[in-house]
Amino acid sequence: MKAMWKLFLGLAIFYAIVAIVYWQVGGEVLGITGISLSCGLASIIGFYLWFNDKRTGLIPSDDLEGEIADAAGELGFYSPHSWWPLPVALSACTMGLGLLLGWWLTVIGFGALLISILGFTLEYEKPGAGAPH
Repeated sequence: MKAMWKLFLGLAIFYAIVAIVYWQVGGEVLGITGISLSCGLASIIGFYLWFNDKRTGLIPSDDLEGEIADAAGELGFYSPHSWWPLPVALSACTMGLGLLLGWWLTVIGFGALLISILGFTLEYEKPGAGAPH
């Protein structure tokens, strides 16, 4: 984790320097904006990785004398049979197609995308988990 946040911090600094140099050379507004947004994105990702590194502490990949077996074990829960990625992808494609065909299709795709993202996110929630019996 330590190498990852340092890498993104370095990228953010690099993009900031490139944006300043591009602006001084007389670059176009769109290019300056794009490079500045890249700097912001690298900063956000670097901050997230730094925050998680501070919270979790030393992980097996940071240990210089660590073995491969140190990182073995469960990494997380991954749904083996979820159908929700399909509606998310189809509604995102509908939204993209709506940008070409008309705003009405974009609105329909956006609504479908919200519903499918909610379904994907709440797939394993138990209905009425907090309700009294």
